[in-house]
Amino acid sequence: QVQLVESGGGSVQAGGCLRLSCAVSGYTASSYCMGWFRQAPGKEREGVVAIDSDGKTVYADSVKGRFTISQDNAKNTLYLQMNSLRPEDTAMYYCAAGAKAKWWLLINRIPPPPNMDYWGQGTQVTVSS
Repeated sequence: QVQLVESGGGSVQAGGCLRLSCAVSGYTASSYCMGWFRQAPGKEREGVVAIDSDGKTVYADSVKGRFTISQDNAKNTLYLQMNSLRPEDTAMYYCAAGAKAKWWLLINRIPPPPNMDYWGQGTQVTVSS
């Protein structure tokens, strides 16, 4: 059974930083895509950043230069370092995994959410001005 468990969310002031973690268990695909998505109240879920099993990354324009994705394969953990946070970054952040979704990165796009196979429960990030 695949499980993704996010942690690290919280409330910060604008300009602050947070580090999200996603602990992955039961996922054995050797070729995969993993990513961070977010959903603000009243808005659709959107991709923030994706990384594939080859280490290729694709970032949303809104977070380039501020957010960094990384993965520790030994710990089966995905991270999202978020710096220079803005009020518009406020959302529920989700970790997701998928195998076929990897192909979106070949065209430098974050996979649309329906293309991801497994999701975590989310962790709330709130940025105040």
